Amino acid sequence: MAAARRLVVAWVIALLPAWAAAQPAAAAVSVRDDRGVLVQLPAPPRRIVSLLPSLTETVCAVGACARLVGTDRHSNHPQQVRTLPKLGGLDDAHVEQIVALKPDLVLLAMSSRIVERLESLGITVVALEPRSQADFHRVLQQVARLTGSATAEAVQRDIDQKIEQAMRQIDPAARGLDVYYEVGSGPFAASESSFVGELMARLGLRNIVPGRLGPYPQLNPEFVVAADPALIMIAAHEAGSLATRPGWARIRALREGRVCRFDAADGDVLARPGPRIGDAALLIARCVNRALAASPLPVAALPAPRP
Repeated sequence: MAAARRLVVAWVIALLPAWAAAQPAAAAVSVRDDRGVLVQLPAPPRRIVSLLPSLTETVCAVGACARLVGTDRHSNHPQQVRTLPKLGGLDDAHVEQIVALKPDLVLLAMSSRIVERLESLGITVVALEPRSQADFHRVLQQVARLTGSATAEAVQRDIDQKIEQAMRQIDPAARGLDVYYEVGSGPFAASESSFVGELMARLGLRNIVPGRLGPYPQLNPEFVVAADPALIMIAAHEAGSLATRPGWARIRALREGRVCRFDAADGDVLARPGPRIGDAALLIARCVNRALAASPLPVAALPAPRP
């Protein structure tokens, strides 16, 4: 009996090299990041640190959430990333903590200050910073390639379907409606060239802030007064003080009560050019519909019927 066992063991050992050779090797992956740097990895990363919320959400959207070992402090979606180590923000990322997590890939923004420091410590870095819908589509493909995922097209289809749903749902009376979307006190606004501005245009809205000013310019408050938007979109905690700003009580949106107030969770969706872009479109459509239902546009302000 013992001799038979020894024979079987010897047979298995003899076959091991051939079995190992037959196993598919982990495929190397490479992407050219937003710096123009070609980043190559011998295999899809198993320990990922993400230092930008939109990148965190993208990693999860392509099915690699379980590989995240740490994120920036602002990454809070999906729910499972909230318990991961938080490693600071754009300007104060904790390099020592990142190194201690032994990542084989760190995803971060182009504007991050720690790229060279991490690379000097032997950590592979990919800098990606989506700002528009086209940017996100490209970044989605790159993250999918890095993680070895085949789900990028399905993610994009879901986004496109939600945007089309929002286009069907929005009140036709909103077409051409002048809208101001304030993203932060200052005031800072989302212009036509921001990804939210792109969504507004697809929904038939007219953004009062031109794209030539940059995606999120700081405005002179008098600019908004002069533009006189019919609808304002703003964070709920900022909305109460709008009418107290000099001259703002005269703005149509405030006179006629058309203000969309977004809570913090909705604000995150609207601030991140990531896999929830379709959800952002639906939020905007619902906001506009509620505002018009509560305060219909005067007949004179409605678009003329087509002949």
